[in-house]
Amino acid sequence: MKKELDDLIQYRCNRARETLEEAVILADTNHWNACVNRLYYACFYAVSALLSKHNLSASKHSGVRSFFNQHFVKTGIISKETAVIYNLLFERRQEGDYEEFVSFKEADVKPWLKEAQHFIDVVIILIKQDAEG
Repeated sequence: MKKELDDLIQYRCNRARETLEEAVILADTNHWNACVNRLYYACFYAVSALLSKHNLSASKHSGVRSFFNQHFVKTGIISKETAVIYNLLFERRQEGDYEEFVSFKEADVKPWLKEAQHFIDVVIILIKQDAEG
């Protein structure tokens, strides 16, 4: 069971990195709505890996977000400043995917690329520290 869980965690970390690369490609071609979607999912995969590492799971995106905030942000394991991008992208992805006439702009989305990169780095480092500890 441990190997299966480790494989799942590694898969989700890899998906986070790969999906972040997709977001960069979309940004480079000015596809801002799709970029926001991929940025959210990149963060989501990293958070899902972290939750799996701690035997937590949820069937809905809102549940994943809730567990993350409850177990990692409110406890100070991950700072509120670092976590803000995941929570922001959760909301923006909802808007972009489900609301009409939403059009994200380069000036808004470009900074989120670096923030999402940092967020994913922090989460993956935490996962690795958990594995070593």
